[in-house]
Amino acid sequence: MRVFLTGANGWVGSVVARKLIAAGHLVTGLVRSRDKGEAFAAAGGRPLVGSLAELDLLRRAASEADGIVYTAFGLDLADIETLAQEDRRAIETFGEAFDGSTRPIVVTSGFGLLPDGEIFTEDARPPMIPGFPRASEQTAFALAERGIHASVVRLPRSVHGLGERHGFVPMLAAVAREKGVSAYVGNGENRWPSVHRLDAARVFRLALERGAPGEAHHAVAEEGVPFRQIAEAIGRQVGVPATSLTPEAAQAHFGGLAMWVAGDGPASSAETRARLGWQPRERDLISDIDRPDYVR
Repeated sequence: MRVFLTGANGWVGSVVARKLIAAGHLVTGLVRSRDKGEAFAAAGGRPLVGSLAELDLLRRAASEADGIVYTAFGLDLADIETLAQEDRRAIETFGEAFDGSTRPIVVTSGFGLLPDGEIFTEDARPPMIPGFPRASEQTAFALAERGIHASVVRLPRSVHGLGERHGFVPMLAAVAREKGVSAYVGNGENRWPSVHRLDAARVFRLALERGAPGEAHHAVAEEGVPFRQIAEAIGRQVGVPATSLTPEAAQAHFGGLAMWVAGDGPASSAETRARLGWQPRERDLISDIDRPDYVR
């Protein structure tokens, strides 16, 4: 299959590219610079330098593809409104290009903030997060309602792996170094789902090859890791104690991360495993963090 992949040099997109190429697909990857394009070409892909804002470029790439995997999103969250508009227009552009065909589009989404205590399943449709206008999932499902072969892969809060630099674990480690403690809220029993990025990449490949339109797939290896265990593992690596905070103290301690740190959002992947024949194979989150070089 000729696959157009956005976010081809990203934390998840780069390993999706490797999995697709290894499976025999011909992958054209959207990259941000010529240097990143050279790295992508060395991995066996065909680089296309550009951005999500270049809709004519996206249309041309889509016209040459048998399938699309969409893992890109802009990095400057200070301008989230612009990024969200860019994201929606790019997905809609792919839908226009694939209208009237059975060619698949797989779009990346996540779990956001969920009601405490509920286990999130593939059939659930989460509400938009207040103040965070990204609507990748909603846009993809709108395409599916029009008869376009669009589906979604939801990524959990922690997509871990050696070399992680911009995810929640590095951010929490930075806070722990700055504050001198690795904190959790209350008893720390609130749960975070997680997946190793190599396992997540296989979900994208299988969703492209086997998924049906309108489906949501969960790239979730661990349904819910108690946050206290995460804080303790980070503390071991940073060399600071793990400490409980009240919700009020956590707000001052973590700033904008506080709502995520305190959130309880377990998620199931039972339907994904049954539909796609997927099983996780890689390290779990705590054993990954416990690697001596993980949070450097």
